[in-house]
Amino acid sequence: MKKAGILNRHLAGALAELGHGDGVLVCDAGMPVPDGPRVVDLAFRAGVPAFAEVLDGLLAELVVERATAAEEVRRANPQVSKLLDGHFPALDLVPHERLKELSAGARLVVRTGEARPYANVLLRCGVFF
Repeated sequence: MKKAGILNRHLAGALAELGHGDGVLVCDAGMPVPDGPRVVDLAFRAGVPAFAEVLDGLLAELVVERATAAEEVRRANPQVSKLLDGHFPALDLVPHERLKELSAGARLVVRTGEARPYANVLLRCGVFF
């Protein structure tokens, strides 16, 4: 068994398969999950695990070259907006409907138990060299 890092075997395996340019949607429990991408559903109950916890864990494992979120997060969820700005100074903002369209092209969807609106971000994988 792994001693550190991500212990969920489905998530660890999915992350190991990602390559440059692949998309990863990290989403709240209410975000519609598109057909097609591999889905790792971590939601246990409302709020568990929190979006921030999952995002922090993923960012410890991934190189991210770009991040996109819904522009509605600014108004509807200032806490998540601040979190995203802290991680991604060049955060791309698009209308929520556009984010849902873009998420259909993701290779992986990681669903959190977050129960606050617009706690969603689409990450584009980079390379470590």
